[in-house]
Amino acid sequence: MISPAELERLRRKVEAGDVLSGAELDALRAEAARSPGPTLRLTVAHALVNADAEREALPWMQSLRRDFPKDLQVRLGLARALLGLERHREAEVELRDALVLSPGDPEALKVLAVLALRQGEGARARAYVAEAVERDPFDAEAKLLRAELEAADLPPPPAPEEQVLRPEFTAALTAALGRAGVGFRRQGRDLLVKLSSGGVGRVDVGSLYAAYRESPGAHGLTAHVEALAARLGGLSSGVSLDALRPVLRPAGFVAGAQGALLRPGPAGLEVFYVLEDAEFVRYLPASALGEVGLTPEAVDAAAWHHLEARPADVRPVVIDQGEVRLAEAFSGVWAVMGGDGHDGARLLTKAQRRRLDDATGGGPLRVSLGRREMALLCRDSDSDSVRRLASLGHAPDGVPGLYVLDGDTLRVA
Repeated sequence: MISPAELERLRRKVEAGDVLSGAELDALRAEAARSPGPTLRLTVAHALVNADAEREALPWMQSLRRDFPKDLQVRLGLARALLGLERHREAEVELRDALVLSPGDPEALKVLAVLALRQGEGARARAYVAEAVERDPFDAEAKLLRAELEAADLPPPPAPEEQVLRPEFTAALTAALGRAGVGFRRQGRDLLVKLSSGGVGRVDVGSLYAAYRESPGAHGLTAHVEALAARLGGLSSGVSLDALRPVLRPAGFVAGAQGALLRPGPAGLEVFYVLEDAEFVRYLPASALGEVGLTPEAVDAAAWHHLEARPADVRPVVIDQGEVRLAEAFSGVWAVMGGDGHDGARLLTKAQRRRLDDATGGGPLRVSLGRREMALLCRDSDSDSVRRLASLGHAPDGVPGLYVLDGDTLRVA
């Protein structure tokens, strides 16, 4: 327990926007855990925002809003964290709620004015500032904002960003393949594509859609899928051991990947093999082995050898409203994020387990493979984090349920 004078010093430091040291933040957290009201918890959250750790601050703010829904400062603090994450619409909702709790609150009005200004809504921004100045004619910040608005040449509102859903993407891609004369057939969530060398390749549409969402380009969906169709039409059936990687899939996935090479994996999962190139991820067909004189054992050994040489970073994350976001500090939940779809299998490699031990301190880990783009985990003894993992569920193409990774053994939780 720290002295009242030291606690007051830390509070003033946070109010001034200064960044606390690690020891100061830990001391403030400990005091907040002993305090029944919102004040110290809110101070901890603001200290995290001061340190540019908005993603870690957000769960604190959301918990405070749940426990103290009529506290004005809690609403303003939550809006601050959301603004730091550039979640402007959600921040605006919180600020409007703050005005319901305290009509004409100058702080809420000023931030709403800045948001309106960013959206090119000059009239609305001026109205907010005028009300703030009317409420407090001596508010220097509001008067300065009013002067800036009067002199500003406001830009037009930004054009809405195109939102393309996966069904729309898939329909556009198949239409482009048809126009390009590329033979294909839908099978589950994948595409079977006639290769230029005469064979058939299986392409994971989910990986193509994820790549489009990450980098849609400047020319729109049609141009993107036209270029994609042209590249798909030029694929060959050659098998390169250097391109082989293992992936974990749930039992029964073979029904959606007929003809692909697989073997039983741990915890009732199945190991499939993918062929990577610069653009696509394809499942290795069992029929391709005879053409090049490979055995399933050779494929398995090569795939795991290459994955062993490529451990991924282990990053702290927070789970926020069903989404996973990077955290700037310890959160109790980590993600293995190789960005290549192989992170579930990567957990079974020695190199990756060494990184996990370094990040988590060792011991059994609870694991979620519900998202192909990352593997999520927490200490098996951390009941709160285990509940957060369980509440996240799984994506349609992910593995349901939770697992325990204990040393080199993966088992169902």
